Amino acid sequence: MTTIAAFGIGLATISTAGEGTKVLDTWYPLVKLGDAPTAAAALAAAVGHEGGAGTVVLDDATAEAVTGQQTVSDAVRNAVAAASVTPPVDTRTQRRAVVTFLESLEAPPVDASDVYLRLHLLSHRLVRPHDASLEGAFGLLNNVVWTDLGPCDPDGFTDLRLSLEARGHRVRVSSVDKFPRMTDYVVPSGVRIGDADRVRLGAHLAAGTTVMHEGFVNFNAGTLGASMVEGRISAGVVLGDGSDLGGSASVMGTLSGGGKEVISIGEQCLIGANAGIGISLGDRCVVEAGLYVTAGTKVTLPDGSVVKAKELSGQDGLLFLRDSVTGAVLVRQRAGESADWGGLNAALHAND
Repeated sequence: MTTIAAFGIGLATISTAGEGTKVLDTWYPLVKLGDAPTAAAALAAAVGHEGGAGTVVLDDATAEAVTGQQTVSDAVRNAVAAASVTPPVDTRTQRRAVVTFLESLEAPPVDASDVYLRLHLLSHRLVRPHDASLEGAFGLLNNVVWTDLGPCDPDGFTDLRLSLEARGHRVRVSSVDKFPRMTDYVVPSGVRIGDADRVRLGAHLAAGTTVMHEGFVNFNAGTLGASMVEGRISAGVVLGDGSDLGGSASVMGTLSGGGKEVISIGEQCLIGANAGIGISLGDRCVVEAGLYVTAGTKVTLPDGSVVKAKELSGQDGLLFLRDSVTGAVLVRQRAGESADWGGLNAALHAND
């Protein structure tokens, strides 16, 4: 038996259109890292998994073997049992109990359920952003119509909607996307989220994080401590403890091409309203409201010399601002009392 890096017991939704093999989503009420090798080995033996990464679809016998494991909670037993229950509304899908094994967090995912397990690990805060590979995830996930009746296959959805309407079920579509919202799968402790639609599954929100209504957090991104998120955290971006991303502010990601540097924001940083940053910031940095600094932005140093902003990437205690007369982007070193921008309101971020 090879080493198991992580495993999950879950409930997959599979489209019954076509050959019925299209996985629309997988919800894991139980996810664990492989730091309990005895439990992982017992689970693998129970489902006949001989090693490597992959997902096992449970039949009656293997489902009984799984629910008999001592490490399995009643909630997981109920989830597995739900796979055999006919849903009250036919959405042309079926639910199947599954067990997914990851042999290595560094290796790319091998199927859609594998991707969902990694996204759960992130949102459960069992791994940090970039600790689990998501290479090729988009190619493994299917586009899904997310509705109040559950995930649906886009193929033939108009016909399904008419059929449901004829039976008295008006379906509400919240989005059409490959990634669902986090709170339909994971609700982490110690956080506040103003609009659940704006936080994708796979977001990593540390305790003390507040995501306001206009804030957005993508997958494989998020916060490492108490933070105020009023702007956009793109995929791959992390904010350090005590940092504030102001209203409509943005931190540049790498999903759409262009720059390849993974952006990180240090601790006790402030990115002002409508500002943006395309380089990494160290600790105690401030970006003036309305100023967008990209890697190629020409920045004037205190001695009058001019450099590209990427040469300052990751440095601590910097203040980026624009000269309101000349329009030049300036950088100043923050020190002493001036390095304290006031910080976050501790009471505001005690989210228990």
